[in-house]
Parts: sequence; C-alpha cells; structure tokens
Amino acid sequence: MLKKTENIWFDGKFVPWDEANVHVCTHALHYGLGVFEGIRSYQRADGRSAIFRLREHLKRFIDSAKMVTLPMPYTLDELTEATIETCRRNKQRGCYIRPIAFIGYGALGVAAMDNPTNVAIAVWPWGAYLGDDGLNNGVRLKTSSFVRPHVNSQLHKGKVCGHYVNSILAKREALLDGYDEALLLDTQGYVAEASGENVFCVVNGIVYAVPQNGPVLGGITRDTLITLARELGYEVREEMLTRDTLYAADEVFMCGTAAEVTPVRELDRRVIGNGSRGPVTERIQARYFDVVKGNATDHDEWLTYYDVEG
Repeated sequence: MLKKTENIWFDGKFVPWDEANVHVCTHALHYGLGVFEGIRSYQRADGRSAIFRLREHLKRFIDSAKMVTLPMPYTLDELTEATIETCRRNKQRGCYIRPIAFIGYGALGVAAMDNPTNVAIAVWPWGAYLGDDGLNNGVRLKTSSFVRPHVNSQLHKGKVCGHYVNSILAKREALLDGYDEALLLDTQGYVAEASGENVFCVVNGIVYAVPQNGPVLGGITRDTLITLARELGYEVREEMLTRDTLYAADEVFMCGTAAEVTPVRELDRRVIGNGSRGPVTERIQARYFDVVKGNATDHDEWLTYYDVEG
C-alpha cells in the first residue's frame, strides 16, 4: 500500500493527498494515454537529501509526452522546481517520486484532441521494489508467454501509461506461477526487458547489456550502470541476447529506478551462476548505492540536493 504524504502537486498548485482526484470519465482512465516517470531521492550518508538524475528523468517525461502528441503545459525548469518543492513540502528526506501527465476530462472520443493535459507529481516513502532479500540474494524470473510488441507497434522509448498493460500481464503471470518477476522477449525471441527493469548479464567477466535499438526503455539507471561498470574497469558490450545466454551466464542482474540493482538467482528454474548475487553484480551494486546515497562525490552532477525543514 502507498504510504500517503500530505500534498500532491496537481496542475500547478499543491492540494491535499486525498483531494488530488479526477472524474471517472477522465479520458486517460478509459484509453490509457498518459506518460509518467519514476524517480528516487535519497538521504545520503552525510544527511543531505538528493534527487538522482532529476533533470534527465524529467527530460524523458517531456519527450514521452512529445512522442504520443500529448501537449505538455510545463517546461523542464518548472517541473524541476515543482518536484523539488513537492519533496520539501512533504518533508521527504528520501522518497519515490511519480510525475504523471495524462489526457483529462472532456470528450471521450478516441482522439480527444481538445481535452486538457493534467500533470501531477506525488511523492511517498518506498523501499526496495523487489525486497531487501532480492537486493542481497537475488530474485527468480520466469520468461513470460507475453512478448514486447514490435518497435512499430509501441513507442518503447517513452514511459507511456497504457503500454504497461503488457508489463502487468507478464508480471501477474509470473507471480501466479510462483516467481518474483517476468522476463519478456521481443517478437524475434531476443531478450527485451523485465516488466519494469532493464537486463544485464555477465559472462567471463564481461558485462553485457541489452541494446537500446530494440523494444526496450532507454533506462537512466541502465545508462548509469554502464558508466559505473566501465569506471570499475569492466568491459561493457551492448549486444542482442538470447534466453539461453542468460541461462549459461555467470551472473544476471536487472536495474531500474524502483528495482535499483537487483541480482537474478534463477531463470525458468535454471540456477544462474552460483545461485546468489555474483561478485561483479555486487561491486556494481555497491558502487551505485555509494553514488546515490553513500559518501561518493565524484558524480555529484547526477544529484540535485534539497533541504528539508524539521
């Protein structure tokens, strides 16, 4: 359950959490045309609060709206300040941040060209998406019977609300079958991504990332890990991966704003490596957490600091 906070930024002003409502005939509720982002802030080791790669996330938010021809009534600077102020007003030293923009109330025809765009930003406390045990010991994946649609069928580089029905179906199938998460392939049978995470594997000390030219989100955490892995001295290759490559890999891990850096210990009842978090994954994970909430200061360009009173 969401741990509600006090206020939500909604169309340019702050409203109480329980009053941030829309009509049941709101267009996006019926047809799913909206875009969203997932962002985290962390309280760092020195006590300061920082939002991780805020402007990159909000730039993708704006780009996602552009992709689906959804007018965005706010600039990057306005959304940046609104996000920071939402964290401050809710006294969140570390939290999950959810901006969303969607076609609002008006016509209910499919196109609804003249309906307004509603924009909201909510924040709340949220721990590890796949659990602390998942971060430490890894999770179990199932290859889904659902596939990622072809690149001509969906705009995969945008975080589009309705597109996530595909992820929801895959995730529910995996949970019902006793797994923690779903792995989705593309229409050619290559690894695409998990229901909400980008996928990596490690073979003979080389880190492999699913390339961005397929039906995958251009993950900001993914980009971060590629940078950090190379700084740690690892060779990183972006190549098409098959399911059996993951079966035989030394390590597999996933990443995303919510999932952070989560090892995979099993895929389709095949144990990955030694069946626990591998050494490469552990080093990359530790480096990531040091950057976002530890003592590292060499990537302060990724951090937007803010003050919380009280």
